[in-house]
Amino acid sequence: MDLPIVVGVDGSEPSLRAVDWAADEAALRGAPLRLVYASLWDRYEGALLAQELDKPLEEVMARDVVGAAEERARRRGPQLKIATDVLPEEPEHGLVRESDTALAMMVGCRGRSGMAEALLGSVSLAVAAHARCPVIVLRGSPDDRARAGIRGRIALGVGERATGSAAVRFAVEEASLRGVSLEAVRAWRRPAHANTGPAHLTEQQAVESLKEALRHAPAELQVDRRTVEGHARDALIAVSREADLLVVGARRRHGHFGLQLGRVAHGVLHHAACPVAVVPEPA
Repeated sequence: MDLPIVVGVDGSEPSLRAVDWAADEAALRGAPLRLVYASLWDRYEGALLAQELDKPLEEVMARDVVGAAEERARRRGPQLKIATDVLPEEPEHGLVRESDTALAMMVGCRGRSGMAEALLGSVSLAVAAHARCPVIVLRGSPDDRARAGIRGRIALGVGERATGSAAVRFAVEEASLRGVSLEAVRAWRRPAHANTGPAHLTEQQAVESLKEALRHAPAELQVDRRTVEGHARDALIAVSREADLLVVGARRRHGHFGLQLGRVAHGVLHHAACPVAVVPEPA
């Protein structure tokens, strides 16, 4: 069975931008597209509305939310195989469970309070922190349209344990599918104490780490390797200004119930200038 690209929809413009991106991603990968609306609303207000309209609740929900998203997805990718579902539960829980059987997941970027999209909404943050598949969080754009492919570059944050990294594999695949270049960035810091070793050795370790991480990248893929002195979060936020997508890894620790993102992934999710893909990495 082909795993689907899943997108969480809620009727908002940010979620419809995610539909655009998900439709493009599904077309690139030849994967089915699954549109999911998850909310406790249908347990309360939804039941009353369904009675007023004299129609089944699921039909009301599909027409008002999922139906609009499906129509948009079909305009974006007429050839796509599209499925829809309505889940009567909190979006965070429903979408994380959907990630068990998803190739990748897309979510919009907005807060429930209606706050401007300068910071990440709680649902997007929770899904990115707990999903078992790669999650692409769509940062907002002024015209409410997906903007994939404008800069022709995928950016990748390479961490300390880059060998066999799922994030590296995902970034290489995305760049290859889109026919764009890949910019791999490894941040390094000067040793805090003199007896730790010269700074140039630390930088050289970062260079070697980048080389090892991209050792299996296809020869036809243009890969630009950069080492940057300073905090990884700041370096990645800077490169996000010239990228169509920023890819970072996030360690998943079995039995850990807090946000499983790490400071770097958490920081770029809130402040990156482009969409961010968070790829789960085994601890």
